[in-house]
Amino acid sequence: MRADFQPVWVLGTDTEIGKTLASALIQHALEASYWKPVQSGSDNGVTDTMRVKSLSQRPDESFLPERWHLTEPFSPHKSAKIDGVRIRLADFSWPECRDTYLVAEGAGGLLVPLNDKDLLIDLVAQLSAPVILVCRSSLGTINHTLLSVEALRSRNIPIIGFIMSGRRDADNKQAIEHFSGLECLAEIPYLDDINPRVIKELAINTKIAAKIKGRLTEMHF
Repeated sequence: MRADFQPVWVLGTDTEIGKTLASALIQHALEASYWKPVQSGSDNGVTDTMRVKSLSQRPDESFLPERWHLTEPFSPHKSAKIDGVRIRLADFSWPECRDTYLVAEGAGGLLVPLNDKDLLIDLVAQLSAPVILVCRSSLGTINHTLLSVEALRSRNIPIIGFIMSGRRDADNKQAIEHFSGLECLAEIPYLDDINPRVIKELAINTKIAAKIKGRLTEMHF
């Protein structure tokens, strides 16, 4: 593996939290590769990899195949059982990629099961890399986000910062920053239309690439 290779996990406090949109933003901003280790089901045949590709406008070579592409849109352990396969931590290693940065998008929340023993967070701990946490802006996000931060820190998994998705809520953002000590790297507002132009504008306006690179330098990654 190249000395300059830098993977980054994009994880959520829950499912349907905005991880894929955040992944497209980060991939575009960092000119990174993208990898979804476990894909459970699809949206009418459209996978997260396909959605990120349409938004980030990165070249084909910057998208890596899923290690597991499961048929049904359930938690990975249930989807794997339906497909008659078993996901194991030993199945995973960082893939070779052409870019310096690699955005790895998780499936669901941190504690979703991969099998009857291991959770997604166990895979994150095994494939050691810093995390960007994606959370909602709405009611309940303080509790969910701080619990997720505590779960990551209990396993000594470094956290770059968090991205807040949804209608802006300054109080919730401030509370999470205060109690977690983490920086809000970007706020992604409710969007009527999501397209490559919006992704490009968000990358410029939030200065997220500089924030991520700065934090990685501070963390000695």
